[in-house]
Formats: sequence, C-alpha cells, structure tokens
Amino acid sequence: MRVTFHQCAAALLLLLSAASPAAATPHVFLVQNSGWMEPFYTDPQSQFKPLIGALAGAVVQPGDAMVLAAFNQSLPGAPSPKALLSLKADPKVVRSRVNAALSGLEVARKPGSAALADTDLGEAVQAAIGTALGGKPGIVWLVTNNRNSPNNDQATAARNREFYELIHRGAAIDKVVAFPLRMPVQGKHYQANGLMVYAFAVGAPGSRALDALLASGRIASVITEQPARLKPLDRDTVRLSPAQVEDAPGVAFSQAQGGALRADVDPDARTPKASILWHLENTMYPYTIASATLSARSMLAGEDRKIELASSRVDNLAPGKPVPLGSVMQLPVAQLPDKWSMEAMKSAGSAYVLPGRIELHLANQKLELSQAFRQRMAALFPGDPLPEIFTPPATVQASNAVLPLEVRVHYGMGPLAALGGIAAALLAALGAGAWAYGRPRVAQVTVEDELRTMRARPGTVQPIYDKAGAQVAQLKTTLFGHELFDLREGAQVRLGR
Repeated sequence: MRVTFHQCAAALLLLLSAASPAAATPHVFLVQNSGWMEPFYTDPQSQFKPLIGALAGAVVQPGDAMVLAAFNQSLPGAPSPKALLSLKADPKVVRSRVNAALSGLEVARKPGSAALADTDLGEAVQAAIGTALGGKPGIVWLVTNNRNSPNNDQATAARNREFYELIHRGAAIDKVVAFPLRMPVQGKHYQANGLMVYAFAVGAPGSRALDALLASGRIASVITEQPARLKPLDRDTVRLSPAQVEDAPGVAFSQAQGGALRADVDPDARTPKASILWHLENTMYPYTIASATLSARSMLAGEDRKIELASSRVDNLAPGKPVPLGSVMQLPVAQLPDKWSMEAMKSAGSAYVLPGRIELHLANQKLELSQAFRQRMAALFPGDPLPEIFTPPATVQASNAVLPLEVRVHYGMGPLAALGGIAAALLAALGAGAWAYGRPRVAQVTVEDELRTMRARPGTVQPIYDKAGAQVAQLKTTLFGHELFDLREGAQVRLGR
C-alpha cells in the first residue's frame, strides 16, 4: 500500500511532538521528478540521487524528524508531493535510508498518458510548509532544475517570478538560501548543466537552525558552493568588526565567539568616548550594495546614543570585500560601578558585564546582482532569465544590522582583599574581646581578716558569706575590675588584703 504525503506528514508531526523542542529540527526534503528532470534520472553518470542522500545525512541531526517526498505537479489521480520516507533520525542510517528510498524513483508521467509530468515549485513548497510541517518551524529543502512550468506553461520566467514572490512575501518563510550546483547530465530527451538546492527556513527557530547548519560547515561538507541569500534582504545585511581603537586608554575591543563585539574596560578607565575604526562587510552574497546611506546608534546601560560615522554613505560594497569605516562612540563610563561598590566586589576576579548592542541602519539601499553570479546562472540554466528574478523586491529599500555588544569591566582582587583584611582584623578584635570577656577574673576579698580568692567571669555577680554562713555582700565582676555592693551593715568585708 502506498503511503500518501498526508500520512507521512501526520507521522512527521507525531515525531515532532515526541521530540525535544529545544533540540529537534524537522526537515522536509522535496525532490523534483517532473519531465524536465529526465536527464538527472537517466544519465548513468548522474550524481543527483547520491547528492540528496549525502545532504540529508549531513544536515539531519540526532532526534530530528524528517520527511522525504518527490514532487512534480498535482493532478487528479496523481497527487504531488508523494511521500517516500518518514523517520526520526538516527544519523548512522539517514543517508542509507534516503538512498534506498530514492533508488526506485523515476521521472513521473501524467495519469493515463505517456506525457511527462509538469512542475509546480510553489505548490510543493506550500504543501511542505502547511501539511508536512503543519505550520510549525522547520527547514524545507527543495532540489530542482529550477524550471517552473505548471500545465506545461512555456512562460517559465513568469512562473518563476510567482515562485520568487512566494519566497519574498510568504509570511511563514523567514529565511531562504540557494545553492546553484554544476551537474552536467544528458538524457534521452533533454540535457541539463546544473541543479538548484533551496533551503527554506520556516519560522524564527527554523532560521536559527539553518544559520547553525551554515556556520557548522555541515552543508559545506557536501555542497562547497557559497550560498546565495534570497531572504531576508532587510536585516543582518552587513557585518561590523573592530580593526583599531584610539583615544581610549584602558578600553580594548575584540570579536567574541558568535560574532558579538566585546569591550574590555579597566575599572579606572573614565574615557567618555573612543575612536573606533571598523571593517564594514557586505554579507548579502550575491548582491552588491550599489549605494546606501549609513547611520548608527549604540544601546548600552540604558543609554541610547548616536555613533558619529566618518562617512554616512557607502557605494559599490561587494560581498566579502570589507571597507574601512571610522566612528566615534560614546562609552557608558558614568554607568560603570565603582571598584568599591557591591557590584564590583561580587565580580572581583571575573568581569562585570553590561549587555547592549550597536545598530547600523542602511537607508535608500540599492542592491545589484553581481555580474559573476549572473554569468554563473546563465551557464547553469541557459535560456532562463533567472538573474532578473533574483532582483530583490522594490519594497526592500532599507535594512538593519544589529551587532550584540557587551562591556566587560574587569575588577581586580585588591579591593576585595583589602576588605577581607579589614574583616579579618575586625573578626580578630571581636575574637579577642570575646576571649577577654569570657576569661575568668581573679579577685581577692578579705572577710573578717580572712583572705579569700574568688574567680568570676565579667558580667557575673557572686554572694560573699561570713564564717557563720550568712551573706554579708555581693561581688560584681566587669571587664574593668571588681566591685562590692549590697554590704550588710557592720560586715567586715573589703577588696584586697
């Protein structure tokens, strides 16, 4: 019995509910098997299927749920996508399970006809997001020859524009990257030069998971091509990294792991501002920032301050080619705890951290697709006007980049040691006082010409009796000596001999 895509999707949702939400990322792999893909299936030298198995084996992590499905265009009697596999990942078997599921996959034909099936990229992606993921976060992988031709529509450029409209305007899609791959194949009917692998991050958690995969090198272990960003084009578009700090004794900037900026500050530093030379880098491959107006602000310790930039404009900023950008930045010295404060004492030997951020805004932003990328796409997909389709929407005219910043004040052990010494001295004094207070004192008392030796602790009172056993006085002992009181009239009692 054939398992439907809806049944596999239900299985995926069941797997998701049993998985740890903090660690698991669901993956949906959509593999095109319409007529235009014929050479990828029939060429004996084709690496198409092994590529998908290797990619799935690299990106699906322990505990992740995944669905593998083939797609073309849905018709009555021939639903699309069609599920091939659904599982909760064991990394040791993902690649082999995917390869086994793909081994029998062939080019699809229209129901009741010898005609090869058409393609609907948008339909497949929407089914993966709405049905397989059930609207929940995850990553959808789409492997395609990039020819979108539902109902054998020859106006593939228009259909591709509809597909990219889904990418840019789909509210559920948070991030999209594409990998154009060279894979020349020759079939009986068609020949092709390359493939496109898309990664659609659904929701913010899906976007974070995709970022983590890109940073880990897992994707790069299979696909060495640099990812082309399709979405978003209005945030995290540039990267700032500190190159040099001037006029700020006791302040040092560095890049922390994860990309955050760290300012290490000496507790005695009271410089109100610092001159910082940055490297400004475009992170939006394959786009060049043709022009944009720059402004920046810092948010630190509750203070929102403008950063003075040496230049308020950037032109022809190509990806991966940083340019210098001077700035003057205010430092929150008035907000730093004094080294004798309780906050400083608690942080002694480590660092007192003030979290914040730097925001860089690009207004009047104009993006251009790089010429090298245009040429590569033309070679891989000849006849398709894809570079024009990659042009960002006209609505994307501004972007923001946020650089996390933490000011770390390093307080030494000196003040804490000094306080510790004072505390130790006080404790010693208190101890000595306690010992002195608790030590028995000796008093000599003469009663009726009889010398007696009495012992008592400070703060105590003892009765004194005569030879007949009658109480004739009381002896009070203090830290400073002894005192007789309550003497009976006529009693012969005195201190000393």
